[in-house]
Amino acid sequence: MSDKNTPVFAEKFKSKIGGQALIEGIMMLGPNKGAMACRLPDGSVDVETWDENNGKNAPWYKKFPLVRGCYSFVSSLVRGYKYMMKSADKQMTEEDKSEVSESVMDVIMAIGSIAGIVLAVALFIFLPRILVGLIPAVHDRRIIRSVLEGLVKIALFVGYMAVISFMKDIKRQFMYHGAEHKTIACHEAELPLTVENVRRQTRFHKRCGTSFIIIVLLVGIFVGCLIPFTVTWQRIAASLLLLPAVVGISYEFIRLAGNNDNAFTRLLSAPGLAMQRITTREPDDSMIEIAIAALTPCIPEDKSEDKW
Repeated sequence: MSDKNTPVFAEKFKSKIGGQALIEGIMMLGPNKGAMACRLPDGSVDVETWDENNGKNAPWYKKFPLVRGCYSFVSSLVRGYKYMMKSADKQMTEEDKSEVSESVMDVIMAIGSIAGIVLAVALFIFLPRILVGLIPAVHDRRIIRSVLEGLVKIALFVGYMAVISFMKDIKRQFMYHGAEHKTIACHEAELPLTVENVRRQTRFHKRCGTSFIIIVLLVGIFVGCLIPFTVTWQRIAASLLLLPAVVGISYEFIRLAGNNDNAFTRLLSAPGLAMQRITTREPDDSMIEIAIAALTPCIPEDKSEDKW
């Protein structure tokens, strides 16, 4: 049995099922089914399911190297927004809903989403380039400049996540994130999905979205070394154009780390696993119940379809 704070992976197989923490809930995606489970204000559990096509008959763009990474990234953003909004809506009482019309809420959510994207681009693409561009000594040193830009991005990301982790609502979401990981780990260990079994699992997972973001930032450093421009706005434009390539390459690295266990993949996974000490927290039993409720409908009858 692994210590709850030690990233040890004792799975008997690697599952295709992945998930995302929501507001008082969790979304899971399997080969043939997706599910969202939320704890309602009255304490009951609400579960929604839908059909998925991520198995053997998935379309080519979900299978083709590099392309599948870009599709997965965009799909995750779209789905994440959709089900995050759904989970937020489920936390509203009928009285709350009567005070704010659905159309007004849609507008507010859309504005918030756009503002979030603009902030992310400004914080992690524009700001690092601008800050490093203020250092005259590195203007013509492409490699040093790219490394510094990458380090600033990583520092901003880690700092941002560390700061928001102290917010009450975000802390609970990180606890649900931990519940998601633990439940998938229990499934991969081929143990019955009970609260007791899930509680004993590690909250760290190699194929987590947090690990993916860290790898994107690291790959971006190497790709940045290939950008020949020294003018700041040109480097920003080139970074945006090369983003699909960075995302595609990073996704393949995540798959490599997920499918193999050797010195290289352990080194590759280490930064993401370390970051998960911030983005996951130990969940309580009620959160584990939600994770089990979300995962259970996603497990395919044919086990071969569930293998990563």
